[in-house]
Amino acid sequence: MSVTDDAIEAIKQMIVDGELRPGDRLPPEPDLAERLGLSRNSLREAVRALSLIHVLDVRRGDGTYVTSLEPALLMDAMGFVVDFHRDDTVLELLEARRIIEPATTEMAALKMPTADIEGLSALLDSLGERPTVDQLVENDLEFHRRIAAGSGNAMLASLVETLSGRTQRARTWRGLTQEGAVERTLAEHRAIVQALAARQADIARATATVHVAGVEQWLRQALIEPRGAEPR
Repeated sequence: MSVTDDAIEAIKQMIVDGELRPGDRLPPEPDLAERLGLSRNSLREAVRALSLIHVLDVRRGDGTYVTSLEPALLMDAMGFVVDFHRDDTVLELLEARRIIEPATTEMAALKMPTADIEGLSALLDSLGERPTVDQLVENDLEFHRRIAAGSGNAMLASLVETLSGRTQRARTWRGLTQEGAVERTLAEHRAIVQALAARQADIARATATVHVAGVEQWLRQALIEPRGAEPR
C-alpha cells in the first residue's frame, strides 16, 4: 500500500472511530501530518482523493471539512464509475436492478406513506393517453425513484437511483423499437402501484421483478439480433 493510501486509511479511520464527525473541520495540515506520521504531500494527496468521492470538502481559504456523508452524496462516486460502462455491461446493470429493486419495492409496500402511493398513481395519470417515449422514460425514472425513497432506506434509494439512471438509454431504445413497450410499461407500473396500495409486499416484489426482468430479457435478445443504435 502506498504512503498516500496509508494517509487515506488514517483519515477514514478517524471518521469511522467518531473522532471526526460529519461537518467537522480537519486539524491544520501541519498538525495532522505530524500526528499521523505522514508527509504533508502525502496528506494533501489523500485529502484530494477523499474530496473527489465527497468524503471531504476542501474550502479554499477556510479549511477542509468532513461532508455530511449522506448516502446520496457518497453514491455520486459510484455513478461516476458506472458512467464508464460499456454497452455490453448494460446487462449487468439491469441484473443488479433486478436483484435490488424488487427488495426495495417490497420494503416500500410496508413503509411507504399512503399519500405517497397515491402520488404514484397521479404521476402515471400525468402522462395522458399517448405519451412519447421520452416522456415515458422520464416518468419511469421518477416512478422508481419515489418507490425507492418509500423503502425508508436512504442507501438503497441512492443505489436504485444510480443504477436506474444509467439504464435510461436502454429503456428509450426499447420504447422506440419494441411494439407495445409503452403500454406494457404503464400496465406494469399500475400493477406495482396496486400491490403497494394493498400493502401486498410479496406481490409488490413479484411485479417489480417481472417489470425489470422484462427490460433485461428484451435487451439480451436485442443484443443477439441488433436493431438500430445500441444503448449506452
